[in-house]
Amino acid sequence: MLKVGLTGGLACGKSFVGQELARLGCHLIEADRLGHEVLLPKGEAYADVVREFGAGILHEDGTIDRKRLAAEVFGKPERLAELNRLVHPYVFRREHELMDKFARIDPHGITVVEAAILIETGNYKNFDRVILVECAEKTQLERALEREGSNQEEVQARLSRQMPAAEKRKFAHYVIDTSGSKQDTLKRVQEIYDLLQRIET
Repeated sequence: MLKVGLTGGLACGKSFVGQELARLGCHLIEADRLGHEVLLPKGEAYADVVREFGAGILHEDGTIDRKRLAAEVFGKPERLAELNRLVHPYVFRREHELMDKFARIDPHGITVVEAAILIETGNYKNFDRVILVECAEKTQLERALEREGSNQEEVQARLSRQMPAAEKRKFAHYVIDTSGSKQDTLKRVQEIYDLLQRIET
């Protein structure tokens, strides 16, 4: 089975690319979704995160308010590192379990793991190929602002803390620029999918 990492910055369109790769026949694992799951009340990281960050991050029903949790670590590298230390091992374990499952049922298939900080965590080393999704910064800002609850100051602060695309390109085998039309993006995704299919595992 070919293991492919899919990454990109805020609002670059990596989820759109991931869904298209799934439509073409890849097995898609979304790290962000796994991150949500391990933070649910019965999730593996829930108790440790609540113990570390306090009951102030909880909704009335006991679930973690992800916005409050994000506020606890925003602009605080040490606190973010602690959160990642508590959450990432369980996310990685779930990823590996799913990859093993897909390898058993489809040994010659392609599994794509979509993760925002694939390169920053060093997890990119575990993949046969890495796809980077990027777009013009102006487009990135506009798309992020369209998202519910986002404001320009918040978005620009988040963008300033992300690894620059130029740095990420050093680790990528393929780059998809989503600045153009959806059709342009879909065409590029198809090209890369065709290339991935030709790789022997």
